[in-house]
Amino acid sequence: MKNISCYVCKKEKLTKNEIGLTKKLIDKNAKRFYCIKCLAEYLEVDLEFLLDKIEEFKDEGCELF
Repeated sequence: MKNISCYVCKKEKLTKNEIGLTKKLIDKNAKRFYCIKCLAEYLEVDLEFLLDKIEEFKDEGCELF
């Protein structure tokens, strides 16, 4: 997997979960990715909400995570 960085804060080496969450919540063909903190700010939700969503999507068998 190539080194993908956050579009906003430039954090390097985003995790599979951060990349998957951007694809799931923003656009499955996303070219710009967000770290979990910047994504929470962009979506105006709590960080805990996104962490819970990651686990929910994993439990559902989503292949992005």
